Amino acid sequence: MFYEFCTIPWRSYSAGIWCSSSLNAKTIEGIEVHIPKPDEQAAIATVLSDMDAEIEALEQRRTKTADLKQAMMQELLTGKTRLVPLEGTDA
Repeated sequence: MFYEFCTIPWRSYSAGIWCSSSLNAKTIEGIEVHIPKPDEQAAIATVLSDMDAEIEALEQRRTKTADLKQAMMQELLTGKTRLVPLEGTDA
């Protein structure tokens, strides 16, 4: 509904800058708004809910990865863990 409301060309219903607006209840009642059928709305809601769940899972994974990185950096900075170069590499 919000998207539909935003796509209505409201300025085209105005009489002009210097005139009083012609946007009134009768004009608004004549504006056609397209709303999906209930089964289509349910399908859209399902897809959006699935996307929300996936985003939440990705955010949790990102948080865990950032925490692990922070812990590993702390161990490197304190000297608890040392990095040893692989054989045959220039390090």
